[in-house]
Amino acid sequence: MSPPLFSLPEARLRFTNSTRDALTNRTIKPLLNAFNQIPGSENEKKCTLDQSFRVVLEEEIINQASCENVLAIISLAINGVTDGICTASTPFVLLGDVLDCLPLDQCDKIFTFVEKNVTTWKSNTFYSAGKNYLLRMCNDLLRRLSKSQNTVFCGRIQLFLARLFPLSEKSGLNLQSQFNLENVTVFNTNEQESTLGQKHIEERDEGMEVEEGEMGDDEAPTSCSIPIDYNLYRKFWSLQDYFRNPVQCYEKISWKTFLKYSEEVLAVFKSYKLDDTQASRKKLEELKTGGEHVYFAKFLTSEKLMDLQLSDSNFRRHILLQYLILFQYLKGQVKFKSSNYVLTDEQSLWIEDTTKLVYQLLSENPPDGERFSKMVEHILNTEENWNTWKNEGCPSFVKERPSDSKPSRLVRKRPAPEDFLGKGPNKKILMGNEELTRLWNLCPDNMEACKSETREYMPTLEEFFEEAIEQADPENMVENEYKAVNNSNYGWRALRLLARRSPHFFQPTNQQFKSLPEYLENMVIKLAKELPPPSEEIKTGEDEDEEDNDALLKENNETACVSMITGSSPSQRLVKIRKKKKCTRDEMFSELMLSSHTDRAQTNAWRQIMSDCRKAQNDQEERWRAEESKWRAEERAEARMWRQRDGRRQDSMLRLLEDQTSMLQCMVELQQRQLEHRLPLQPLCNQPPSSPSSIASTPRRPRTRWGGHRPTSHSTTEDCPQKRRLSFNKF
Repeated sequence: MSPPLFSLPEARLRFTNSTRDALTNRTIKPLLNAFNQIPGSENEKKCTLDQSFRVVLEEEIINQASCENVLAIISLAINGVTDGICTASTPFVLLGDVLDCLPLDQCDKIFTFVEKNVTTWKSNTFYSAGKNYLLRMCNDLLRRLSKSQNTVFCGRIQLFLARLFPLSEKSGLNLQSQFNLENVTVFNTNEQESTLGQKHIEERDEGMEVEEGEMGDDEAPTSCSIPIDYNLYRKFWSLQDYFRNPVQCYEKISWKTFLKYSEEVLAVFKSYKLDDTQASRKKLEELKTGGEHVYFAKFLTSEKLMDLQLSDSNFRRHILLQYLILFQYLKGQVKFKSSNYVLTDEQSLWIEDTTKLVYQLLSENPPDGERFSKMVEHILNTEENWNTWKNEGCPSFVKERPSDSKPSRLVRKRPAPEDFLGKGPNKKILMGNEELTRLWNLCPDNMEACKSETREYMPTLEEFFEEAIEQADPENMVENEYKAVNNSNYGWRALRLLARRSPHFFQPTNQQFKSLPEYLENMVIKLAKELPPPSEEIKTGEDEDEEDNDALLKENNETACVSMITGSSPSQRLVKIRKKKKCTRDEMFSELMLSSHTDRAQTNAWRQIMSDCRKAQNDQEERWRAEESKWRAEERAEARMWRQRDGRRQDSMLRLLEDQTSMLQCMVELQQRQLEHRLPLQPLCNQPPSSPSSIASTPRRPRTRWGGHRPTSHSTTEDCPQKRRLSFNKF
């Protein structure tokens, strides 16, 4: 009896009923039982069960069931994939259907379920099958959402994608560093339509329209201390175009405009600083109680809001942070940046100074300006690592561990012979290193390798003594001092070769040789007699041509390097010239070309050597200059230190002298006071002078307190004013 065949309608009906039962009982057992009982292949049953899931989900959506039932169906599909009764893409297809059919309020609940199961989607079972579905689903949601009204939902989707995909995922990377040029900030560009500078008197009774989020209920419109006109308004919002497309800064005209606008805006920020006391009550209460922070993706460019925006600390932080991001792009190394986009030295210097000013303004901006400034600086420094990683082609951060599929062998105490002698017919010997093993096994038999012709380094007698035989010929007229046999190095090598190859070396002789060159000349004559003459050798035409070409190349090389050959002399070169075969015009031309080529190569080599020498000399001079400048700086610092010490010593001496001078003045004043308080001398009345040496017989008048003289208590005829005047005249 043949097995029952697979019937699609019956299987679909049974799977649909089992799915409803599983949804009601919140268990997958009915589906497992139905999958095992229905006949047919596994692929047919999986496809049918996938279709049944979609049918049941469609019924729930049409009946406007709650989100719990929808999520329960998706959970059943996930369990079915785990148990192997449906395909791995089924949960993602169901999620796509649900998000396409439900409104945005319910999509938020469904997406919460997607976020919680991110570890499930990243598992090996689901990731490869569902990553494209999830990416398409998230992109469709982002198209439906508004960036200004559903900002939080859009951010949750972006964070989910960042958690789902690895960092090296190409779809989430801006590899070519493209900018969002569609992000255009619209503001009033017509000065005639501007309301700035006009005085408006508005009363509360008339009902001033206030947009939601602009002002609190407890706040009243106050006059702004920052003078705002249309020029400041236009220049301020024109900067957003440079932040949107930083490439404009590499153009001269655009850079001048950006420089002018930036200096004016930053001057306003620097002149009119914010304090903690300028915050409104509502904002202070929200900061204390942890109130909800409202964020808008786009700026509000109304002229009426300009004064409030410049007085808002968060708004200032947004603008200053845009400056820092722009400067980082202009200074950074980006792989896909054009080679023409290079900053000049003046631009780089201005960017460095402005960056310091921006960080200073951030640190002065309340609340927690110092902490916020350091955090921003740290984040931008880590962005350099991100840029470097993108420039290198975004290599993967995950390093796969090599799989050890082979079982580990037990280590023997003594190695077996086959471990180092090899196994099989090749008998490859393992030396413990790949290169040593390769070299050792180039030839299986070591003795044969030693007897190889390639290892024959000893020259023959004909090759070695060929030059000496030519020089010994009287027709060549080579002087004795230029012969090769007079070279001690050549003689030592000749003796070793004769001992190995020539039978004449060990033959006794009655001749006595005074020096080694004489002995070698005798041996050269004997060898010349034994060697066959060149005319006896039989050569074909091709061999002659090849030998002529080889000789020509050899002679050219010898001519080019004639200064480097030991033992070369004018007579030897003359002999070679006589022996040379007469050349045709083409051969002479080729010789000239070869010689010029070698001369050019030598000239280039000489130039390279000279450039290296100059470079080394310049490097050494630069090091000397650096050391000298360092020494001079140290000397200047030491001299400055000694001058400061001398200045301090002189100041201390001057202070000491001033103290001593003040002490002397005090002593003089004290002495004067003592003299003033001393008792005056009393005159002696009606007594003759005690001695003839007395200068005056009249009594002295005592001094008064203020330096005058007191009148005497008595008067005499000699002491009258007339007498005193006469006596003075006589004197």
